[in-house]
Amino acid sequence: LDTVRRLVGRVAGELGAPPDLAALFVTRPHAPAFGEAARVVRAALRPATLLGCVAESVVGTARQVEQGPGAALWAARLGPVAPVAVEVAGASGPVSGWPTHPGFEPRGLVLVACPWSFPAGGFLAWLETAMPGLPVVGGMAWGGGGPGSTRLSVDGRLQTIGAVGALVGAGAGLSSVVAPGVGALGDAVVVTRAEGPVIHELAGKPPLARLEAWGRRDLDPHRVDLVNRGGLRVGRVVNEHRDAVGPGDVELLGIRGVDRRTGALVVDEPVPVGTTVQFHLRDPAVAETELRAAVAGRRARGALLFTDTDRAGSRSGRDHDDASVVTRALHTAPLGGFLAAGELGRLGEVNRHHRQAAVVALFGTHDP
Repeated sequence: LDTVRRLVGRVAGELGAPPDLAALFVTRPHAPAFGEAARVVRAALRPATLLGCVAESVVGTARQVEQGPGAALWAARLGPVAPVAVEVAGASGPVSGWPTHPGFEPRGLVLVACPWSFPAGGFLAWLETAMPGLPVVGGMAWGGGGPGSTRLSVDGRLQTIGAVGALVGAGAGLSSVVAPGVGALGDAVVVTRAEGPVIHELAGKPPLARLEAWGRRDLDPHRVDLVNRGGLRVGRVVNEHRDAVGPGDVELLGIRGVDRRTGALVVDEPVPVGTTVQFHLRDPAVAETELRAAVAGRRARGALLFTDTDRAGSRSGRDHDDASVVTRALHTAPLGGFLAAGELGRLGEVNRHHRQAAVVALFGTHDP
């Protein structure tokens, strides 16, 4: 709690008035005191809305505290803000707890969710019907445990399931960038035989046979090493109307298993026959270059970063972590956030549940 009190003192001194939105993120060693820490922040800062979670690692300005003891407190005056605490029954609804009358026109949603109990894809599909075009930024809060270990908080209320967040209005000046951090491998092809999450054929051939052929053509020793370290993903094309497939046109699915006898692949979610897919490879060097380009020239009064646990400096072997990359691009803008087990962000014209991405929420922004 002493750490949180020091953070509160620094934030209060810089703001000079109660913030509209505050976010408190702590690592797993601080989980037992998380509820009390949230109460300390509410009592001292008096934010209109306070959200937070326990995460494996947290983000601050130019710094990531990975796995060890750490806390990040971020606050801003943004104009009207409304708290959100929602749950989704089953894979696609119904949704309960959604605020129907926030008192202003929402222009964005910051969301922190439980990876075990919150079907992000189903919620995002529901939201697109309920509030078309509303941008979502956030992440799945994983504190290092299994189901039931999630710790979320909104306005002092603790919960272990669902999602918490904040609706923000026009005064927030919210915009966002998403950096998927992958490079394409092989060609885009159509799924011609599948059962649920098992892909049996891609354009008439087993996926493993396609992959081996593309590997011989496209893989150098560095990329072979990335494949061997588990970096391969299946990109489900969500925009079928483009001549060329780019990062904004795919939703990445993890590969859960391979049947070497038949050449079939098992992925995270069902992939219907007729879906266009393309293999992608997670590459730390691509991830850093891509994120730097995404935030280059942007200006913001502050930012929240939701970046994947697999992009942690301790895991990726990169020279710079994502917090450092974003801070250098935004200069003095305060940065907060956490490393997530999946990220939420608008890519193209659709809110998506990403994996291995970095999502940056920019507040008070204007484009170059």
